[in-house]
Amino acid sequence: MPSSSPISLTVVSESMVFPDQTSTLGDLKLSVSDLPMLSCHYIQKGGLFTKPSFPIQSLVSLLKTGLSQTLTRFPPLAGRLTTDKDGYLYITCNDAGADFIHAAATEVSVRDILSPTHVPESVKEFFALDRTVSYTGHHNPILAVQVTELQDGVFIGCAVNHAVTDGTSFWNFFNTFAEVCRGGKSFSRKPDFTRDSILISQAVLQLPEGGPKVTFNVNEPLTERIFSFSREAILKLKATTNNNNNKWTQNDDVATAVEILGKQSNDPYETNNDNARVTAIIENWFKNFKPQITENKTAAEISSFQSLCALLWKAVTRARKLPESKTTTFRMAVNCRHRLEPKLDPYYFGNAIQSIPTYASSGDVLSRDLRWCAEQLNDNVKAHDSDKVRECIEDWEKNPRVFPLGNFDGASMTMGSSPRFPMYDNDFGWGRPLAVRSGQANKFDGKISAFPGRDGAGTVDLEVVLAPDTMAGLESDLEFMQYVSN
Repeated sequence: MPSSSPISLTVVSESMVFPDQTSTLGDLKLSVSDLPMLSCHYIQKGGLFTKPSFPIQSLVSLLKTGLSQTLTRFPPLAGRLTTDKDGYLYITCNDAGADFIHAAATEVSVRDILSPTHVPESVKEFFALDRTVSYTGHHNPILAVQVTELQDGVFIGCAVNHAVTDGTSFWNFFNTFAEVCRGGKSFSRKPDFTRDSILISQAVLQLPEGGPKVTFNVNEPLTERIFSFSREAILKLKATTNNNNNKWTQNDDVATAVEILGKQSNDPYETNNDNARVTAIIENWFKNFKPQITENKTAAEISSFQSLCALLWKAVTRARKLPESKTTTFRMAVNCRHRLEPKLDPYYFGNAIQSIPTYASSGDVLSRDLRWCAEQLNDNVKAHDSDKVRECIEDWEKNPRVFPLGNFDGASMTMGSSPRFPMYDNDFGWGRPLAVRSGQANKFDGKISAFPGRDGAGTVDLEVVLAPDTMAGLESDLEFMQYVSN
């Protein structure tokens, strides 16, 4: 089926799922990190799975029961937004329920989703609450789960209000949902619902009547593609960025082998899990082990991910054919949980992110080497400590505003999500996802999302959204494409 072909999706059933226990959690005030997201679309993320051996109705029943039990652990996801007389916004944990949709698109196969170079249009049909603005959580469910039956697989897609969760909170919910469905009893990732940090402010966000709108053009023509980077390619890129010709060492390979064996056991659909090869690497390492000193491990070293971001920054800037004097922006979302002092709980529930912009002229981005671009990003990320987080909070309190998501000057890029998120650490009872995909929410020219690769061990997938001409330029960029494995 061509990726551009429309699909016939049938909604088989739709119902509301409620927590299996009454919530005792009080109202949760939206923070200075939550409130700017009221103008953003709901987060749309989900997993593509093989079809389980049991009937689809049994699957639907399993997921609904599991969701009900998971909502008890995440009461805000079954609640609604409320605004009090003073203009403060809250999540009311009132057990109003989450939406659950069972859909069918049985002419779509797993291969149709995985094989095309560009992300097929059919993927956007796998999510509910499409392009719904988060402010509407006053009357819309905060969470909607859609399970779509495919020809030889299923897609489990979640849409969650972005003023209620960030990526960390989303994947904690999704993985807990999977763990509950497969009968898990011990949950170490208990969400933290406290609201006693500096993120909780007395500032009031003034909103227009009817609520805010998204700040970008939802109808602009866009092209979307997943670019995959192997561990070897990323190590090579990192070595290039750090001016180190040693791509990797034997010790790196054995670490990868151990990680593969640990993460990919009991996974019959794992196409990259060559246990014989992995075992051979480990045996060879022990046979030929010699103590060695690895090079270039100082604190000044540029990370793999910053190297990848710098490569993309250069290639997209080149593809856009911008004037040398044009200021470009590479914006990165950072997790503030561990940056603040005192630190937030790692599983603090809500948004705890800030956006770090890095600026450079088009001329500098293109004429300077990869390390220079990466250093600009690295310096900004390292500087974003507790004092900087507090400074950003104070700046917002002086001028409360929604987040201006978009590419307003034609020279901006926004990196979201993270390859550190545990996107493949979920199994609903019949295996890990074959792929992670997102819907069309919050997408504009220059929106990039970073995912871990399915086989782990340092692989990365970049979901890149660009104007068609820019995408064509990126795909013909030799410096960029030499690192791409798909």
